[in-house]
Amino acid sequence: MNKFLAVLIVATLGLSGCSGEFWGGTAVGALGTGAGYEIQAKRQMDKLEDEFKSGKIDRREYDTRKRQIERGSIIY
Repeated sequence: MNKFLAVLIVATLGLSGCSGEFWGGTAVGALGTGAGYEIQAKRQMDKLEDEFKSGKIDRREYDTRKRQIERGSIIY
């Protein structure tokens, strides 16, 4: 996620002659994309918690999957 945003920012720096509307639209698009990833991460964490509480997965599987979700998220 962080790499994606960095590439997006670097790519848009070459377009410095663009209007404020362009930059506003770029910011909104980047925020929308980031929000989509975080919503998905929240859903995955909720599902993971439910599976762990119901006994479908053990502690080791829970910890492994939780670390994977945390790596792809800014919030967690």
